[in-house]
Amino acid sequence: MIIDVDVLVLGTGIAGLSFALRASEHGRVAVITKKSDTESNTNYAQGGIAAVMDAHDSFEAHIRDTHAAGAHLCHQDAVEILVREGPDRVRELIDLGVRFTHARRAHNPLHLHLGREGGHSARRIVHAADLTGREIERALVANIKRNPDIRVFEHDYAIDLVVGDGGGDAAENWPDGKSAPGLCRGAYVLDSETGDVMSIRAKVVMLATGGLSRVYLHTTNPEIATGDGVAMAFRAGAKIANMEFIQFHPTTLYHSDARSFLISEAVRGEGGVLRLANGEQFMRRYHEMGDLAPRDIVARAIDAELKKSGDECVYLDVTHLDADYVKSHFPTIYETCLSVGIDITKDWIPIVPAAHYACGGVLTDTEGRTSIPHLYACGEVACSGVHGANRLASNSLLEAVVFARRAAIDVEKRIGRIVPGDVEEFPVEQHTRRVPFALVADLTTELRTTMWKYVGTVRTTERLEKALAIVREIKARADELYSIGALNPPLLELRNMALTAELIIVSALSRKESRGLHCNTDYPDLDDEHFKHDTVVVRNSAGEPEVVSPDAS
Repeated sequence: MIIDVDVLVLGTGIAGLSFALRASEHGRVAVITKKSDTESNTNYAQGGIAAVMDAHDSFEAHIRDTHAAGAHLCHQDAVEILVREGPDRVRELIDLGVRFTHARRAHNPLHLHLGREGGHSARRIVHAADLTGREIERALVANIKRNPDIRVFEHDYAIDLVVGDGGGDAAENWPDGKSAPGLCRGAYVLDSETGDVMSIRAKVVMLATGGLSRVYLHTTNPEIATGDGVAMAFRAGAKIANMEFIQFHPTTLYHSDARSFLISEAVRGEGGVLRLANGEQFMRRYHEMGDLAPRDIVARAIDAELKKSGDECVYLDVTHLDADYVKSHFPTIYETCLSVGIDITKDWIPIVPAAHYACGGVLTDTEGRTSIPHLYACGEVACSGVHGANRLASNSLLEAVVFARRAAIDVEKRIGRIVPGDVEEFPVEQHTRRVPFALVADLTTELRTTMWKYVGTVRTTERLEKALAIVREIKARADELYSIGALNPPLLELRNMALTAELIIVSALSRKESRGLHCNTDYPDLDDEHFKHDTVVVRNSAGEPEVVSPDAS
């Protein structure tokens, strides 16, 4: 079955939905999502969206904080765009119906309550209580459902991008287009309910597939965050960058009945204190900002303290704050902890780090364009250059909405000149053999456990090499199963997770220094002379990941 649209969007987080809304002004849009329309990393974002909205804040301060958190690997042009366009994008979200939290004595015209999070020198976190992501998703989905030019395909899985020769807006008019493998024509998509494969032909494709942290055993991410966009883009020939920089959220609830529940960065921003089991505050030993230090430093500090003590967790203490204030500002956190017997107004919160956010991804320019003509990427799947070696808290939602709009404007300029190329039917007849679900599940668990044990917050070259050998064995098995097996979501995700894990490890092995989120004890120092640049990975002639010179980026 071949379906024709003007714009194909893969993913329904803030990046995909906000892009789809604007792109629909210039053509028919199809949006593909693996789950329901509101399941995404955006939906789990508690903290908020960082933007300079206060008279006591400044663009310069936000830019400076972003570079400091990113270990000075951020792209200056991308950061400038992010910060300076941010306030207008927040206002647009309000116009779309997002209900942010307000405060009577706010120093901004919109009377928004502004929180503060680790790494920020001022209050600039616009939020909707402690469920900002869910509120943004609600408003965007409501607008999507009212739009007759947008069709949402739920419970469908993109298999691969379609790349080949095409017409109109030739490759030489595209950044890096002359060295691209071809033009992006669309994608093959599995209907998980019927088993049919749709060949969707589009003038442009937007990758907004979100995160990849399910490659780790312990993560804050939902089950759908399996690195699909990065894996598909790499197989299609796109450049991938900075995959070694995986952010581990330092404060995830440690409780068997509430796995992977994130305790927002904003809790420390409002005065929460990190303590060891004996009550000792320890963060001042690791950073001058103490409990407000950037996430990578906090996560490694907790990791170091747990290794020294042998304890299973540390604690986040808000019992010294006003109880009513805590309940009103963090209602979801309060209720979730209470459901497992922890009253955070009286009890310390047991916490551990967990894989949370990928700072790298499909390499893009400031218009969201990848190295493959007509293929865009935005949000967590992309490497726009904003985050550098470590994402500043709450810059992710801002990045998604800022660069989604810029990508949509670029599409508006180009789409009239693009002639869709041919898309063949997917060869379903090659995928007929039954694949045991237990085997796929076992390989997936082995992959995630390997990544957690050997490619976590603190790394060594020996452990990375061991992980690479294991992951490549799993990847070979996954590729073999895919080549002949009947298609199903767990198999497609395993195939993508194994490739994504390989990209992370190959990138980590190539960076022989410690910077931001990448800490290798064999190379404990910064090396600006040799490594103050992006790590760019391409597919070589054998189809394997290869790190190329920074000049090739």
